[in-house]
Amino acid sequence: MPEKNYRIGEAAELLNLKTHVLRFWETEFPQLAPLRTDKGQRLYTESHLALLRRIRQLLHEQGMTIEGARRVLEGSAVLDENLPERVAAVPDPAFMQMLKRELTSVRRLLAGQ
Repeated sequence: MPEKNYRIGEAAELLNLKTHVLRFWETEFPQLAPLRTDKGQRLYTESHLALLRRIRQLLHEQGMTIEGARRVLEGSAVLDENLPERVAAVPDPAFMQMLKRELTSVRRLLAGQ
């Protein structure tokens, strides 16, 4: 049995969201790429609806930023189960090295005073 497809208005109504929100989220979350008809109308599958529910949960219920939600969905950040409204980001090693060098430099400057 083929998966049911929903037009943008139907999907928005099922999710209790506005259609412009779905269109905006498409631009912010690369995983969200609805099918298109020959006339360019968006068609959302059940898989798309599940992803939209997850995005809505992260943004509206967890209070995350779009960037934070994007990182969770991409797997570069994880939800901290002890603090469900917070995101524990996985640190970027290159950034952490640069930060360590900067802080060491600041420490030396302060020690010289």
